[in-house]
Amino acid sequence: MQTQVRDMLGCEFPIAAFSHCRDVVAAVSKAGGFGVLGVVGYTPEQLQIELDWIEKEIGDHPYGVDILIPAKFVGSDEGGLDASGVAARIPDAHREFVNSLLAKNDVPPMPEEMSRRRVTTFQPEQQRELIEVAFGHRIRLVASALGPPPPWMIERGHEEGVLVAALAGKAEHAKRHVEAGADIVVAQGYEAGGHTGEIATMVLIPEVVDAVAPVPVLAAGGIGNGRQIAAALSLGAQGVWTGSIWLTTEEAETHPVVKQKFLSAGSSDTVRSRSRTGKPARQLKSGWTEAWADPDNPDPLPMPLQLGLIQDAWRRIEHGAHKSAGAEHLINYFVGQIVGSMNEVRSVRSVVEEMVQEYVDTMERVDGWAHGED
Repeated sequence: MQTQVRDMLGCEFPIAAFSHCRDVVAAVSKAGGFGVLGVVGYTPEQLQIELDWIEKEIGDHPYGVDILIPAKFVGSDEGGLDASGVAARIPDAHREFVNSLLAKNDVPPMPEEMSRRRVTTFQPEQQRELIEVAFGHRIRLVASALGPPPPWMIERGHEEGVLVAALAGKAEHAKRHVEAGADIVVAQGYEAGGHTGEIATMVLIPEVVDAVAPVPVLAAGGIGNGRQIAAALSLGAQGVWTGSIWLTTEEAETHPVVKQKFLSAGSSDTVRSRSRTGKPARQLKSGWTEAWADPDNPDPLPMPLQLGLIQDAWRRIEHGAHKSAGAEHLINYFVGQIVGSMNEVRSVRSVVEEMVQEYVDTMERVDGWAHGED
């Protein structure tokens, strides 16, 4: 896997691994891949602690960060929304529905010592504060998860010698990212977990590769083994961007109930739903997604109102999933269709090593066919 992207990132294998778990990020980088920490939801102080820990853990190995900076959301024309701005736009009917859903499923209340309300804000300036913290560390890449990287991110990244990547679900989106100054495009297919578009990976990758050449492309969406890496490189990508496959590793901090659901799930047990963030995001089917899909119930609110609406409810669901069958019925997490292959708990290193070995075996087999070997 000697590609341009591998050289740009400075890793042994062009396997980028997105995770919100610092342990996964560090383990991937130490195993020769490229760990990428998802930093949405952190405070600057928390992020400082996480990145300091990662750098101490990985030594000279490279890593990066990923942040959610959507181009369009409720309040974007006002410069973003603070907590009161989000709360003021949430209809009472939606609050009543969420409360009734929790009551119907006997989700226990939060203990008093854990019940202090989180502050919901959605302001681009706060996202910039996080990126500035990241630029104060030796990150090799910063990725924009929703929409083109803003000009300040491009400028600061290039000032610091940091590569800027952006995720795209359509060729036209990829073109806009490159026009904005992105160094790498992550083409993410329909199969992926989290926020994703409607075009399948097999179709999307060559479209994006052709649209943005010579800018390198990482393939994402349903990738979790070496055969899929070989396929992605055959389609013109120079590496892969993975996420879901790490959720059932030993190092992952995935909620234990959710991890067990993943291990038991098939590839058809996911759904694209707006019920968690307000934008379509692939996640495990559960009582939560079923309730929001019911036409008799309210539709999910747009981002960031849905996030503000459900944040306390999700704290209760996560806390109660061990104690309440109803909370267990509701709980889920973002995951791609590769979940059907996530059947056992393994270490991050073993996953990376198996990916690489399977890639080598696949390429040798294909080369044998090309030379008429059985």
